[in-house]
Amino acid sequence: MSLTGLPILVRPATSSDLPGILDILNAAIRDTQAIWKDEPVDLASRKAWFAERRRQNHTILVANMGDALVGFASTGDFRSQPGFRHVCENSVYVRNGCTRRGIARRLMKALIPAAKRAGKRHMVAAIGLPNEASIKLHEALGFRQVGLMPGIGVKQGQALDLCLMQLEL
Repeated sequence: MSLTGLPILVRPATSSDLPGILDILNAAIRDTQAIWKDEPVDLASRKAWFAERRRQNHTILVANMGDALVGFASTGDFRSQPGFRHVCENSVYVRNGCTRRGIARRLMKALIPAAKRAGKRHMVAAIGLPNEASIKLHEALGFRQVGLMPGIGVKQGQALDLCLMQLEL
């Protein structure tokens, strides 16, 4: 199916979007170092994730081009302690084959004001490296690098760096 020329529609996610979100997430787990999981997740875990995000008043957005779900973004707790209640962490993922079309940017441009409306004062991006596209996206949206944690993570036996970026909302 060709998506060329179709507009990008960003909207709040519903439970019926979970299979598409799961496909995008599992592709990122399988094909990238962006998510530090070694095994795919199942639909039951996404349902629990969705319910927990909603319970905590976090935002989950999806992007569609025509009938195709091509990306998703969400906010979640940065840390669970009460002192971090005004801080959220963002996640944004785009379906393989749909990158470089402005999907992630559109999702983030909707996610940032939603976080602000929810009372957040800061948004943090924790970006597994290498991921130049994500770094550039976040910089273009006003995030600044505030930390680098060399070798902090491991995926498939390889030590990975984590870049922390922050946006004041």
